[in-house]
Amino acid sequence: MKLSPRALGLTCAVLTVLIWSSFIVVARASAAHSLLPLDIGFLRIIGAGCVLLPWGWWLMRAQRQSGQQVGSLMGLSPLPLRITALTGLFGSLLYAMLVYSGFFFAPAAHASVLMPGSLPLWTSLLAIVFLHEHLTRARAIGLACIVLGDMLVGGASLLKAFDGGDVWKGDVMFMCAAFFWSCYSVLVRRHALDPVRATIAITAFSCMSFVPVYALATYAGWVPTNLGSAPVNEMVFQAIYQGVGSVVISGITFNVMIRHYGPVRSTMITALVPGLSALGAVVFLNEPMSLNLFAGLALVTCGILFGVRLPKP
Repeated sequence: MKLSPRALGLTCAVLTVLIWSSFIVVARASAAHSLLPLDIGFLRIIGAGCVLLPWGWWLMRAQRQSGQQVGSLMGLSPLPLRITALTGLFGSLLYAMLVYSGFFFAPAAHASVLMPGSLPLWTSLLAIVFLHEHLTRARAIGLACIVLGDMLVGGASLLKAFDGGDVWKGDVMFMCAAFFWSCYSVLVRRHALDPVRATIAITAFSCMSFVPVYALATYAGWVPTNLGSAPVNEMVFQAIYQGVGSVVISGITFNVMIRHYGPVRSTMITALVPGLSALGAVVFLNEPMSLNLFAGLALVTCGILFGVRLPKP
């Protein structure tokens, strides 16, 4: 049974929110285990590549047989080299490395607010500049609530930096990761990229650039790694969950959501993630729910209620 565009967009939005919410809890829990941030990023790319590279090769093979022009990266990416490199850099490498590194400094509750909460802000600014979108009054109110919520959470850790705390480093990494994901979102919308092809392209770029460089660097001892000592079941779990779940499934559903709702409304919808992931952090990770964190979550939730409202005709 074929879903209508509205039903397909709603289904992909629900899947994206659920995967992103659990991603924050799992990534924070992973910081307490054996693997280092770049190790997790490496396994994420390997897991996604095992699914998407054969898929990309099959698409390019069919495209060559029909006489159409192939993509790039020796036929592994279905997109031109320039778009492949830009989307791969923003939507895969920079985003993943900053996210996993941030969890080694800041708790999951901070990521719950600062990452999805910052997405609407960055995406709105980029969409105004590059897509010439209009900022409605309701969306402006929503963005203001989200910014205030981010300041309540991130500002508190910045003040503690004067006492020698390191939580602010993770908060800054989360904000920067949200900015790079917003760049990727706007690129997807601007070039009207197919969801599957865009996800294959960013994975192909990461496999061709980061994987060999990181493998050589760890083998030569230039960067620290725990890949040689970590339990096999932990590495397999990270490859499957981070690669197949967070990249393949949520990558495609997020792109479908962008095509249906647009980049700004899509990132407004993902502002539902803070409440769900913060609740998961309290239940599964025993993280405390402070007053400023609760207030930040409330403001971000109010921001989503204003931001996703359709403008009056």
